[in-house]
Amino acid sequence: MKPFLATFLALACVHPLFSADAPKTAPKPPPAPGWKSVKPHTPEGFTLKTLLVEAHPEHNVELLVYVPDKDGTWPCILDIHGGGWKARQVENDKPLMERLAQRGFVTALVSYRLSTEAKYPAAINDCKAALRTLRAHSKELKLDPDRIGCMGGSAGGHLSGLTAMTNGLKEFEGTGPNLEFPSSVKACIVMAAPMDLEAPNKDKTSEGAMLFFGDSYQQNPKLYAQASPITHVRPGVPPTIFIEGEKDSLKVGRAEMQAKLKDLNIETDVYTLKGAPHPYWMSQPWLDETVDIAAKFFKKHLGEGVVK
Repeated sequence: MKPFLATFLALACVHPLFSADAPKTAPKPPPAPGWKSVKPHTPEGFTLKTLLVEAHPEHNVELLVYVPDKDGTWPCILDIHGGGWKARQVENDKPLMERLAQRGFVTALVSYRLSTEAKYPAAINDCKAALRTLRAHSKELKLDPDRIGCMGGSAGGHLSGLTAMTNGLKEFEGTGPNLEFPSSVKACIVMAAPMDLEAPNKDKTSEGAMLFFGDSYQQNPKLYAQASPITHVRPGVPPTIFIEGEKDSLKVGRAEMQAKLKDLNIETDVYTLKGAPHPYWMSQPWLDETVDIAAKFFKKHLGEGVVK
């Protein structure tokens, strides 16, 4: 054996790069996620006000409202947060409402009663009460009571759709305050939410639905039908669009509800955000995409603000 080759083989037996016991190269870390979370921050030129809607033993329902500092009157958007009906995610939706406020709206968020605090129809009753409260305080909040829309994502999207589709139906109002004011909305956005609660629960009721209703579908199918926005599509319901993440699956009944709306010549559309997960509206780059879509839609149906 040549001297060079013998020396090489001897080194190879002990050198960690060639040894059978050599440490393996560490795997490369996964690529950074294509999203960036956003924290709330009240924008300059706005004041964040808190209004009590109704006090309950289990929870005080409140409105958080971004009000422009300058004098004028603006259309209003009510946000209904998600969280599977059981988690309070008002803080997560603040960045969305802050950006929409800067586009020329009074924006508000409602902290409705969760399924761990009160069963259906408590949540929808609270959303209706929040809309009535906005109208009762319209001058203080600088909003036009005739130009209010709603939007929400996930469980809040379900409640947003239900709020809009039940315009004028007294059985959904509850017994909360300001009943002399209407709870109707002129436009609605649903983000990543089921519009049919019967279909996904017929075979086996989900844990979230069981907690929300207090009964399974098999025990009370009429309750699930009543709480499904698609059940209440009828002439006169407001224009309603849908925004979905490409990677999201929470859209049961959306296509069927759109078909019903189209049959009635009620404006509807669906926007699918490329690569977006659930819940896309809480992070970039999809937060800004959502704001662009929502601002355009609400300006079309609610109009512009009037500065004094």
